[in-house]
Amino acid sequence: MLENNLEKYLKKYFGYDSFREGQKEIIESVLQQQHTLAVLPTGSGKSICYQLPAMILNQLVIVVSPLLSLMTDQVKELKAFGMKDVAAMNSFISYNEKKYILNNLSKFRIVFCSPEMLQNSHVIKKLQTIQIGLFVIDEAHCLSQWGYDFRPDYLRLTEIHRLLNNPPILALSATATEEVRTDIINILRLKKYQLFVYPIDKANISYIVRKTTHPDQKKQDIVELLKQYPVPTMIYFSSRLETERISSYLKSELPSLRIAFYHGGLDTTDRIVIQQQFMANQLDIVCCTSAFGMGINKPDVRLVIHYHIPSQLESFIQEVGRCGRDGKSSVSVTLFHDSDKRIPYHLIQSELPDVTHVRVVLERARRENMLHVSLLEDIFLQTSDNNESQWRFLRYHLEQLHLIEKETIKLNNNNTSDFINYIEKIISSRRDYKMKKLSEMLDWIDTSDCRREKLFDPFQEEIQKLESMCCDQCGFNWDFWKPDKIKTNEYRRTWEQMLADKLLQSI
Repeated sequence: MLENNLEKYLKKYFGYDSFREGQKEIIESVLQQQHTLAVLPTGSGKSICYQLPAMILNQLVIVVSPLLSLMTDQVKELKAFGMKDVAAMNSFISYNEKKYILNNLSKFRIVFCSPEMLQNSHVIKKLQTIQIGLFVIDEAHCLSQWGYDFRPDYLRLTEIHRLLNNPPILALSATATEEVRTDIINILRLKKYQLFVYPIDKANISYIVRKTTHPDQKKQDIVELLKQYPVPTMIYFSSRLETERISSYLKSELPSLRIAFYHGGLDTTDRIVIQQQFMANQLDIVCCTSAFGMGINKPDVRLVIHYHIPSQLESFIQEVGRCGRDGKSSVSVTLFHDSDKRIPYHLIQSELPDVTHVRVVLERARRENMLHVSLLEDIFLQTSDNNESQWRFLRYHLEQLHLIEKETIKLNNNNTSDFINYIEKIISSRRDYKMKKLSEMLDWIDTSDCRREKLFDPFQEEIQKLESMCCDQCGFNWDFWKPDKIKTNEYRRTWEQMLADKLLQSI
């Protein structure tokens, strides 16, 4: 039996002597061709749960991954281990590269795809020509967290799975509550499955909340903190503009530290460069939005600071999980001013379309007898400030009610009115849900109880009891935190200088 030799394969392919908690049980389930849902903490080696089966099975493993940068890093990591037969199909690759991958699928062990890429009929037809041994959904909480709103292609994965002849599913997450786990199972329509849930609270991370009397006090607090603790740090913002503004301010106040900003509005090349520089210790501090996070497998991040709070605990846990991946003591610091409540509230309101706007657009489409969906898309985007996520949401629900079929719009007086009533209920329900999640986040900010218990209680039955350094409510003392600090006074070569040295050596 393969399962009896897993340690041998682990040593052979990855050089590890033993599995971390949960890995072996999950891999055994996968190799027994069981549908499997697994919840493991960030930094616990979830990727091994499909990477090792990919080495053992003589069949292609498809990995649905949420972010392009995450796919790129996963491919690089696997190639560094000597696994050359891996690839990612995304917008980073050229047409010829994509064509080569699709024409040579049998040569690959793992192919990473976005859920959007799997909506391409040509890609599906190619995948249908070979046997797929495992269908992996990485960061599976995205099915529930993103699928209903701005990435409905996550909800279409059930149909894609059927079209690929129902291979075993492995759904992995670090932040799935019981409610979200149930949602994932229902979305994927899994009747028989193995469930593995392991504690996700990491004892080496301490939790601090600092309430400020003025919003601008936050940037001064960060400067003071980084002067005392110059350590690898990620600072999270809800605003792209603020990442740039605070990054500029910190550069002027902390000239010895290497600081950059990162958000989804940057050029693709710039985003890749910043991510690689941070991973290679050529940047010390990154001011970022949530676009920077998944796939940042840097072991020595010591501080994660939230300049703005996310709209739900799941996102907060994901972002905090970037620190302390090497098991050493690390700290989460959340800076909060009462006015911060407005930011996630406005984001929630803007994520879903306005019902009045939907009514105007659909009535116009019906009145002008529009037949092709591209015309409806053009009108919607022109009148919604090019809000593509709202359009994807609307299109998904039009398709669900068969009002769009094969790119043709099918609207009349009756079904247009019925759809508007339907979508109004959907939008209202989703906004109520999001407001409930925001309330949970705000309750955590305001709690006078142990922050660790309050944060992880929705995710697991038992929470670790720490005698010291737990949180600002019970036992944390800055005087006892002794992380390795960045040596800011030493000469540190940039990646440009190292490249120049290499080039000179080759002359």
